[in-house]
Amino acid sequence: MSDSTMNRRTFARLFAAGGSAALLGHPRLRDHRPAALRSFDVRPGAVDWQAVRDQFVMPPGVSVLNAANLCPSPAAVLDDVVDHTRRLDSEPFPSFRSEIGGAKERTRGLLADFLRVSPEEILITRNTSEANNWVSTGLDLGPGDEVVTFSDNHPSNNQAWKSKGERFGYTVREVPHVDPHPGAEYYLEAFEAALTPNTRVLTFMQHTNTSGDVFPAKELCAMAREHGVVTLVDGAQSFGLMDVDLSDWQPDFFSGSAHKWPCGPKETGVLFVNQRMHDRFWPSMYSAYTGRTGLSRTHEGMGQRDTPAIHAFGTQIEFLQSIGQSEIEARSRELATMLLEELSGIDGVHMWTPVQAERRGAVVTFRPGELEPRDVLAALEGDGIVAAARGGSDRPGIRFSPHFYTMEADVERAVGAIQQYLRTGL
Repeated sequence: MSDSTMNRRTFARLFAAGGSAALLGHPRLRDHRPAALRSFDVRPGAVDWQAVRDQFVMPPGVSVLNAANLCPSPAAVLDDVVDHTRRLDSEPFPSFRSEIGGAKERTRGLLADFLRVSPEEILITRNTSEANNWVSTGLDLGPGDEVVTFSDNHPSNNQAWKSKGERFGYTVREVPHVDPHPGAEYYLEAFEAALTPNTRVLTFMQHTNTSGDVFPAKELCAMAREHGVVTLVDGAQSFGLMDVDLSDWQPDFFSGSAHKWPCGPKETGVLFVNQRMHDRFWPSMYSAYTGRTGLSRTHEGMGQRDTPAIHAFGTQIEFLQSIGQSEIEARSRELATMLLEELSGIDGVHMWTPVQAERRGAVVTFRPGELEPRDVLAALEGDGIVAAARGGSDRPGIRFSPHFYTMEADVERAVGAIQQYLRTGL
């Protein structure tokens, strides 16, 4: 049996025959310890993407096209989490707890450099949802105030504003998405038209998880500032994919998760709080173990944290920086374009993602003819392809989101699978 042929049925048979021992003995599931990247592997304009792919633990038989939901971490980051957790559990002396706790400031500094802001403006959260909720809870809003959202924001963000609006008495106005993406100018005008003298906050995703639409973050933030409106940019689908420069965008808040495009440890995330908002933003929690820099002294009191994961978050940022974020963005977008163009050529496929490169990122969503998306997703899993499905009546279908660890062979494999399903059925 080759590495590429272990599907769900094989998985079940192995488990029934020998339990976890049989599974761990299979070549696809053995420990993978790659050699570290060399400077030669990551030369600007000539990155060896196979060498980068080899840093991850996914075996050759698995094609991961689900970065918009969950990314694997490189082996070095996994080892970082395990090593620091093991040491913390074997040597739980106050001195080491203080040492590993102090590593939070190392990660904060790396995040600040990565986003081109100051460490005093960085809060380390558990994910984007928590970061967004800190904002919707931490601003003084009440009767007479208005918040403008976007219908294609992640539901967790929109629902938080709606629920808190009901509780605190403010109004939520929603700008509807238009399919296909009508262009940046349309949305600039639509968002500005939604503002009133009572608008206090504008929140939008810079890159959507639904169809991969991209929005003009810098221009929207500038427009909001002209109207005295606070901006929260949901960067869950931007952070780790795009070369984000918050010193240029100048939002009031920007949120992101490590477990998506940054390929970092789970339950770590970031919230940027612009210096101009520090005296207008209340903490959402009051407990022990705050940070040591800037706003974190008052807003990171969350009690005991997973400090090894926070340390590894910094390790992963260093990994991204060793390659170059502009290189990563270009690579991911190139693979998405390859997917979009090849899928669009298949009879029966209806593409939800915009054709125009400037209107999309690295998320490719499409309807696979009359096939049920959940059934297609199950078939893809059986063929070793990790993706996501979208049900309901709003742009139902399959979502592929390649990243810099994806190889051209993974793209061809996914396209070939969809072509086969549409030709012969599931």
